Formats: sequence, C-alpha cells, structure tokens
Amino acid sequence: MGGGTVSRRIGIGLQDFGTIRKYNAFYIDKTLFIKEWWENLDHVTLITRPRRFGKTLTMSMVEQFFSIEYAGAEKLFEGLSIWQEEEYRKLQGTYPVISLSFANIKDREFHTARKKICQLLSNLYSRHSYLLESDVLTQKDRSFFQSVMTDMGDTEATMAVYQMSEYLARYYGKPVIILLDEYDTPMQEAYVNGYWDEMSAFTRSLFNAAFKTNPYLERGIMTGITQVGKESIFSDLNNLEVVTTTSEKYEDSFGFTEQEVFASLEEYGLSEKKELVKSWYDGFTFGKAQDIYNPWSILNYLDKKKLMTYWANTSSNSLIGKLVRESSSKVKISFERLMQGEILETGLDEQIVFNQLSVKESAVWSMLLASGYLKVRDYSIDERNGRETYQLALTNKEVHLMFENMIREWFSEYEESYNDFIKALLKDDIKAMDLYMNRVALATFSFFDTGKHPSARTEPERFYHGFVLGLMVELADRYVITFNRESGFGRYDVLLEPIAQKDKAIILEFKVFDPEEERDLNDTVQKAHEQIERMEYAKILESKGIKEENIRKYAFAFEGKKVLIG
Repeated sequence: MGGGTVSRRIGIGLQDFGTIRKYNAFYIDKTLFIKEWWENLDHVTLITRPRRFGKTLTMSMVEQFFSIEYAGAEKLFEGLSIWQEEEYRKLQGTYPVISLSFANIKDREFHTARKKICQLLSNLYSRHSYLLESDVLTQKDRSFFQSVMTDMGDTEATMAVYQMSEYLARYYGKPVIILLDEYDTPMQEAYVNGYWDEMSAFTRSLFNAAFKTNPYLERGIMTGITQVGKESIFSDLNNLEVVTTTSEKYEDSFGFTEQEVFASLEEYGLSEKKELVKSWYDGFTFGKAQDIYNPWSILNYLDKKKLMTYWANTSSNSLIGKLVRESSSKVKISFERLMQGEILETGLDEQIVFNQLSVKESAVWSMLLASGYLKVRDYSIDERNGRETYQLALTNKEVHLMFENMIREWFSEYEESYNDFIKALLKDDIKAMDLYMNRVALATFSFFDTGKHPSARTEPERFYHGFVLGLMVELADRYVITFNRESGFGRYDVLLEPIAQKDKAIILEFKVFDPEEERDLNDTVQKAHEQIERMEYAKILESKGIKEENIRKYAFAFEGKKVLIG
C-alpha cells in the first residue's frame, strides 16, 4: 500500500496471528515458512533466533494453520502466500495441535518455575476437558487426566504432554503436532539463579517423552534463543533437526529482509530514511541471508518515527551483562576491540553449555551470537582438520549503543566518584584521581569478579579491563583510545590520543604489586613509569605529531582493592 492509501495500523507487541489478521494490522507475509517446514519432513525442529524476531508469531501462525480448533478459519490466510499453494489449502485445520510457551517461566527458584510449568500443563488438560466426556479414555486414562494439576509429581508432569498426544490422537484419529515456544527461557533463568541441575533433569524427561519416545507425534517445533548443550537436556533426542543462526534453513523466515523494510518505509512515507534506518537496525545474518533487520525495532520506528534503541532495551540483558562484566581479562580485551569496530576471529560451539560460560571463551561468543549481539562477517573451514573459524563483529549501531549504556550502568551506583575521577584525570589532579579511583575500586572490585577464587596477583585484571571499557565509553567523544593488549603479566597500558588539539595526550600504565620485586606500592608506581619509558609509549604519540610536553604519563599500582596513582 503506497501513495494516498491509509497505512496499516501497527500493533506493538501483538504476537497472535489471528488478532493481527482480524484487525488488518501491519504484517509482513512469512506464511511460506509453513510450506518449507512441511516439505522438509523433519520430525522435530529446533529453531534458535534472538528475542523479538517473530518466533512466537510464527508458532501462532503454524498453530492456526494446522489446528483442528481453527478449522474453517481460511479467512486468516486468504491473500497470503501460503493460500496461493492449492494443495496446502486442504491442510488448513486438519491436525490436533498441542501448543505451549515457556516464555513466562522466569523465576528465581526451581520450585516456583516447576510449579508454573505444571500450571501450563494443567491448563492444557483443562482446554481439552471434553475428552473426559468421550469414550476414547479408559478408567486408567481418566485417573491420569485428573491427576494433572499444579502440585502433581514428576512422573505425571513429565508424561503429561505425551499422554495428551495419545488422547488427542485417539480422539481425532490423527497424530499430533507439538509446538513449544521459548523452550530455553527456564534454562537461562536456572543458570542465572543457580538451579540448573534440577531444571535440566526435569525438562530432559519432559522433552524426551514428548518429542522422542512419542508414537503419536506427527511433527514438532521448538523455538528458543539458544541451542542448549545436547548432554544437558537433549541427550536422548537424536531425531532433532537443529536450525541455528548460521543454518541456511528458514534463513529469511524470521526477521525482515532489507527489501521488506524498505517497502515498509515507503508505505509509511519514510522513504528518505532508508540509509539512516539501515545504519541503526541492519546487520543480522542468518545462514547466507545478510541484511536482516530485527522486527521489533522496525515496527517501533514505523510507529514512533524516532531512531532509538528499541530492540536492545526490550528485555533484561542481565545474562549478557553478567557474562561480559565477569568475563576473563582476555574476553574483555576482545570486547574492547569489538567496541572499537574491529573484527574478532574465533571458533564457536553453537551448543551452549551453560556451566562453561564462565570458563570457556568460545562459549561467551557463541552466546552473544545466538542472542543477536554479534554477527558473522565471514567464515572459513580448515580442510585438514575441519576446524571452523568465524569472523564476528557487533551487529549494528543499536547494539553498540546498548553495550555503551550497559557499561555506563556498571558504574552508575558509584557515578559521582567515577565522574569525579574522570574530571580529575582531564584536569591532571593526581591527588583527586587517587582518592576517587580508590573509592571506585573498593566499591566495584567484586562486581567484576565471578567469585571463582582468582589469585591476588591476577584479581585486579577483571576490574581494570572493566574500568578501561568505562573510559572508552565516557571519553569516546574526546579521545581515540588504543591499548597494548598484552595481558596476564600484571601490567597493561592505555594510550589516549586527543581528537582536539587543546586536549593533552594521556598514557596510563596499570601494574599489579609484586611482593617479590617491590617493597610497596610506591615501588610499583616507579616500576610502571620505567615500563612507560622503556617501551617508549610516548614515541608512538609523538610520531602522530603530539609534542612531548603535551603528553601526560600516569602509573596505576594495584594491591588487592587498593590503588596508588603516580
């Protein structure tokens, strides 16, 4: 619809396919997913995509296309691509469908998360209570049916989906389609809140019964953000077709293509904003499909006509924030590079093993990629050993801004001292720098630590890499910041090159107190200054036309949470 016609209304947050069609709300036709999925003949498909990429809407569309409960709802699909396929019209409304969503299972404790899952299963049985009136259930079946309630035992809970499949298959004379949306939401919460083992054992039994040992299953789809490690919950599911962000299957079925976005901008009279919108929201890559946009940001932009961080602010980034903040110094150094627009070359394991996130670097990058914060720029495989290498970058401007805000929040509780430190640094007030840096270090030290007993010597590294990320964000408009990125030897340096001639260049050398070589922190400061001179850091700045008198040099000596600046 272009020209003088009225643009379709945008329903922010609408995830029910029927509601969108009923009100003729803005919708980009993704119904050919139904045909592609059906023709692939995969028994159970797990599709992972970042949040707000249309997974729930797709599941709603699939349910309303196949479910017997929507028999006669042809109007929902008339005019859409799937309805042009003559043989598919006959499939609409012909299968019993079990549809569940774990999207709201976000609990701090296992027993409340389990109770919510049991409530969902109890609701499923209530919806099909008509089966109790039929003659397809035996007395034993009726007894099980009535045992499915919020406080049921593990046996009943983990077998509930399997049993309902059998009852529906008997009643309708056809096997069932099972749809499970946001299957990994409880997994992520279990990891963050420390009840991973209980949750993985419970869901493993439930998934195995529903998707593996179920003769009443026609097809199944599970969606989530991550592919949880096979040994965690999918150890028995060898009939699973896994479609991740690097897979070519369904590569343009989730998210908007550039062509779809540009057509939408025209519909809403925003054609002249194409390049701006591209710079903010483009960048997702699924399979070989590049230039994919996240729907949430595009819908909000079409509605509000303001360039803002919509997608990056929609949901808790607590797990991502925790991963980056508590990560090793090596991960933080790589993250510094990413924030400066550089490419990260790494191996990946798309099976997320949650208990490896704090110790395995590739697990962190895999998690950030699955969640949509990184994109694949290039990919290669070594034919001699089959080793895969990915080139990763931050996805787009919106994601970059989200990380900037996240880093600012690390120091927000101590913002006054942190800002005072930066002011003192710019004014060359060493006494004030020392005072405020000690306050910030004392308050935030443990915040950057996983609590995995780091040694006293390496302990400060997590803190000062986090601190340097903060400097990068706060001083980005005044300085180009570069690093000598060697790390792990108790020293690390930062060069701040001024953008405007009026500002001084700054060299910061971080060094950890070594009791074998130094008497006290004054000694450590002295050694750090010797390091600055020996490595001739000033020469690097002088070669860029900065005079020696316009270069300041500071040494930061650490002993535990105590800092001395000289």
